[in-house]
Amino acid sequence: MKVSKQEKPVWYADLGDGTFRNPILYADYSDPDVIRVGEDFYMTASSFNSVPGLPILHSKDLVNWTLIGHAIQELPEGYEGVRHGDGVWAPSIRHHDGKFWIYFGAPDEGIFMTTAVDPAGPWTPLHLVKEVKGWIDTCPFWDEDGQAYMVNAFAKSRCGIKSKLQICRMSPDGTSLLDEGQLVFDGTEHHPTIEGPKLYKRNGYYYIFAPAGGVPVGWQTILRSKHIFGPYEDRIVLHQGDSIVNGPHQGGYIELESGESWFLHFQDREAYGRIVHLQPMGWENDWPVMGIDTNGDGIGEPVLTHKKPDVGREYPFAVPATSDEFEENALGLQWQWQTNPQPEWHSLDARPGHLRLFAQPLPEGVTTFYDARNVLCQKFPAPEFIATAKLELTSGRGQERAGLTVFGHDYRYLAWESSAEGARLVFVKGFGKKETTSEEVEAAVALPASVREVYLRVSVVLEAVCTFQYSLDGETYHKIGEPFEAVPGHWVGAKLGLFCIEQASADGGARGYADFDWFRIE
Repeated sequence: MKVSKQEKPVWYADLGDGTFRNPILYADYSDPDVIRVGEDFYMTASSFNSVPGLPILHSKDLVNWTLIGHAIQELPEGYEGVRHGDGVWAPSIRHHDGKFWIYFGAPDEGIFMTTAVDPAGPWTPLHLVKEVKGWIDTCPFWDEDGQAYMVNAFAKSRCGIKSKLQICRMSPDGTSLLDEGQLVFDGTEHHPTIEGPKLYKRNGYYYIFAPAGGVPVGWQTILRSKHIFGPYEDRIVLHQGDSIVNGPHQGGYIELESGESWFLHFQDREAYGRIVHLQPMGWENDWPVMGIDTNGDGIGEPVLTHKKPDVGREYPFAVPATSDEFEENALGLQWQWQTNPQPEWHSLDARPGHLRLFAQPLPEGVTTFYDARNVLCQKFPAPEFIATAKLELTSGRGQERAGLTVFGHDYRYLAWESSAEGARLVFVKGFGKKETTSEEVEAAVALPASVREVYLRVSVVLEAVCTFQYSLDGETYHKIGEPFEAVPGHWVGAKLGLFCIEQASADGGARGYADFDWFRIE
């Protein structure tokens, strides 16, 4: 479908002429997995410490995607504070016995599972399949004979093992593992850091799709065996080669009713996160062939444009939501908190048509914004964009800051600050890594007492260079602070965020709050 210039979002994959461009999602959907159920495709991805977690995306053609829900609304016990990079690692989604199943390994807690009849939810509460440290990147498999299995990789930081893959027997109901597993592949010599395994069966062969070589510069390895526990042959089928797509890293494969096969994977783009690509795929001598084999060596390279998958018809143009007018009775699905949220953090009905964020103090022992829990974030949606928020701050008993942030290991935020000394805009730069945790006000502008609302904006250009601006009338914008190059967070890309923090408390009176009228990306 052709889309007019005015209708096009900041990034779109469907070129409107029967072709698509990569990435299909220029957003941080790390470690994606995908399945086809009839005429529908569903994808999930890592969400780490963000809540809600386990995003569920839907497509009719593998190119146009929408976010339809999340499989979990809270993380397991122990996530009261912000645990950057922990939580939901590399999930797998499957459809079996009339239900959708998602499994993931939390590196410190163990292997969890949830199911749903409707992928949009509700999903069952998380079930702990196995309490264990360092078993990650789990993928279930139900064989034709009714037996069930699970393949997993290991996190050396938690269990001292890496570059190895293991298969366990699993109860057919998917709720428990029946043994301690067998190592089926050691990639230490030829496929170091092999991880993210996905287990399939085709034409009598068991296949494990698994990336190796590390996230920024690795390749796709395929393992093949006639027996579930091996021995497995190995072959590299996709690498960067002469393309501009580094990695390419883990994902999942799909077969269409038309007979086509496709492979969906991610590319690490640093501040932009782990963005999602789609590769054409074929089979030769029961080995997959991915992308374009330009050198005739059987190893493909990623494509940048290609004919769309043959799903029998054209479907409407679609992308995940980004902007939010806050007119609904629930937050847009694009928003995630930094940890399990509390009901007192926000309201959408205290002032209809606005998101009210109530000022919250930093947790005990936390000294910088980096570990603030009540930051409402969403992913960078494109290589270049402008994000603007309109807000009002109602001061309370102490010093409050409410505003807009670009958040990663290093971060910046522009905030309306209210205190006994008056109101001002502050541009703050911060450093979140443990050895350098600090922040300081880089620039400040006094606000007249007559100001009732402000507009805060960040413009992002390649390569994730961010410039903050403010306006008092929504028309004329003024630069504040120096541009900076955004950096990723812990296993994630940089994020956009809204917040209201009680910077310093005072006795008596109520806490302040910020009303966000809207948040728009263009």
